Amino acid sequence: MTEFEVAVRAVLARLPPGDTYSYGWVADAAGYPRRARAVGALLASGLDDVPWWRVVRADGRLVAHLAREQSTLLQEEGVETVNGRLVDHPNHTPRGGARR
Repeated sequence: MTEFEVAVRAVLARLPPGDTYSYGWVADAAGYPRRARAVGALLASGLDDVPWWRVVRADGRLVAHLAREQSTLLQEEGVETVNGRLVDHPNHTPRGGARR
């Protein structure tokens, strides 16, 4: 496992239920700014041992090919989704740590 993978997994393991974060935020928090796409690629490789479903696009859209599963998992944590995106979710951190 690379240092990048270890760092991203560590960040993902700390994400609390009911909150969502962008790929860019995870990359920044892992110490790899500008590596949002690499975070997405890592998550696409199938990380079932970390809460991957809490990571969405900065604009609140869910992972297209996993939207149904991701939506179900998020809704179990109290996060509302409609048509593949978050619905007015105050606990979404798009990037830089600022809540919207």
